[in-house]
Amino acid sequence: MTDDGVHEIENLTLSCGRTLRRARIAYRTHGTLNEDRTNAILYPTWYSGRHWDNEWLIGDGRALDPARWFIIVPNMLGNGLSSSPSNSPAPDNGPAFPPIRVIDNVHAQHKLVTEHFGITTLPLVLGWSMGAGQTYQWAVSHPEMVQRILPFCGSPRTAPHNQVFLDSLRAALEASAGFDGGRYTTPPEQGLRAFARIYAGWGFSQAFYWNECWRELGYTSLEDFAVGFWEGFFLDGRDPNNLLTMLDTWWHGDVGATPGFSSTEEALASIRATTIVMPAEKDLYFPPEDEAWTVSRMTNGAELRVIPGVWGHFAGGGAPGRDPRNADTTFIDRAVADLLDRPSGI
Repeated sequence: MTDDGVHEIENLTLSCGRTLRRARIAYRTHGTLNEDRTNAILYPTWYSGRHWDNEWLIGDGRALDPARWFIIVPNMLGNGLSSSPSNSPAPDNGPAFPPIRVIDNVHAQHKLVTEHFGITTLPLVLGWSMGAGQTYQWAVSHPEMVQRILPFCGSPRTAPHNQVFLDSLRAALEASAGFDGGRYTTPPEQGLRAFARIYAGWGFSQAFYWNECWRELGYTSLEDFAVGFWEGFFLDGRDPNNLLTMLDTWWHGDVGATPGFSSTEEALASIRATTIVMPAEKDLYFPPEDEAWTVSRMTNGAELRVIPGVWGHFAGGGAPGRDPRNADTTFIDRAVADLLDRPSGI
């Protein structure tokens, strides 16, 4: 059983000091909330992802089985479904949309979970990529609610090398013919194609390309993959101002910016939830050594479990066209099951 909805928040005060009036959080749920509201799992979306893009890890017989769990997939602010530059009325439309931070997403999601669903305990929060960043933030912001976390292929703080990559994406869009400072009348296709080509060198590993693993996704040449997968992905209804809003959220990601903490290390040490951190072996955004540092700063006995293989960042992303029985999905599913079998950290 699935259900789509939109939770409206009359006034959502953001960390930048602006207020989003009549803010909207779009979401999809899988399964049924039990009578005592104790079977809810939160699974936030990722950069440019929409709620249906998380479904590869949900299903009968999986650890995230809707027959047992009530799985809530909230859409990030800026992704085009929740409040975003592309769907907000003036004066918050287009390039005037306010800056969004990870903590703002978690604040809005907390209102959805508590005010709309009446949930006070989350047995698990998990997420891929920017969803992992939101997962860490949930554990820091709401330690009284979150029993377990499983951030995969993501980090609690955006690393400098990652920020350099994000700056190149921003430059490609903003320099595009027709971008006009974000006041375009039609999406600047030239910039979106350049954006996609930059992304193509990061989402999968060097070994993925060396081994021509793109053939497993149904592509017949490297150029076919670059156009069909990457350019097709970002030309599929993804608004440039939305992309820039989420990019800014990603760039500034840091649980250490949470009020009450003076550093990332201090925030990580505060996490009480039972934790498995899962980087991918060849992830170029969030390499395993970065997440080993993260685990070393946590004091809750967190486990580091590396996803093996050559698929890089997309080891944790359910790449469209990939066999759903692949080794990466099986590895992640097993970790989710293992974590849910462990005692709560709170």
